Amino acid sequence: MPIPTAVRPPRLVATDLDGTLVHSDRSISPRTKAAVLAVQEAGAQFVMVTARPPRWLHDLADLVGAHGVAIVANGAILYDVVGRKAIRTALIDPAVALEVALAIRAELPDVEFAIERTDRYGQEPHYLNRWPKPEDTLVAQLDELLSEPAAKLLVRHPSRHSDDLLAVIGPLVGTRVTASHSGGTSLVEISASGVSKAAMLAEFAAELGITADQSIAFGDSLNDLPMLAWAGTSYGMANAHAEVLAMVDVVCPTNDEDGVATVLEELFNLQ
Repeated sequence: MPIPTAVRPPRLVATDLDGTLVHSDRSISPRTKAAVLAVQEAGAQFVMVTARPPRWLHDLADLVGAHGVAIVANGAILYDVVGRKAIRTALIDPAVALEVALAIRAELPDVEFAIERTDRYGQEPHYLNRWPKPEDTLVAQLDELLSEPAAKLLVRHPSRHSDDLLAVIGPLVGTRVTASHSGGTSLVEISASGVSKAAMLAEFAAELGITADQSIAFGDSLNDLPMLAWAGTSYGMANAHAEVLAMVDVVCPTNDEDGVATVLEELFNLQ
């Protein structure tokens, strides 16, 4: 696996979590954890950039480093993982969210919706939730769900593949919002217009005085594409979506083979 010499070593390492840093069983290996901590000890900034909601980062607080933050909800929230509070947000306006949701349902009557706010998850009564719901889950009809700004609007279909679902939803919503997916089953994730992992990451990097060409990024799915395009050097996991593999600078081993650690060990001479 060739490692571009221009980024030895980078000042900023940005990585997606699920399908990238995290194994398929949702664990992070001791090897990967050691590499992440060593990179930070060497002086680089390490940033987790994920579709996950804030509450799914709390168990990873020991990896966030001195800055203490992660970029969550596909770039809608800059989140203080240690302090458990949002630092900066870019949320979907309720009126826009409702307009978009009604347009999607008119075309795809079988879809169900859920939302992630900065501090609460909510869903329609029949939404197929593939993970345990938080105790304070808001279960409500669409107009109540979308009565407040949301970080993400989740669109679940009972049978369509995420790629196919996105192909229908993308033209429907246009530029009113940003639609993508993170590899979930029959799921499309919608953010406010202009929101992406790259947009929030670029802001965060600029505040640290770090440029894109001093940064590297790892990802595996369509929601990672803007971040991978922004970084000076992009790495796609061997298990990544075909569109990711087609555009990255380097393909590294799979998430289950500790591909991120493999690259970091070489770039930072961690052998």
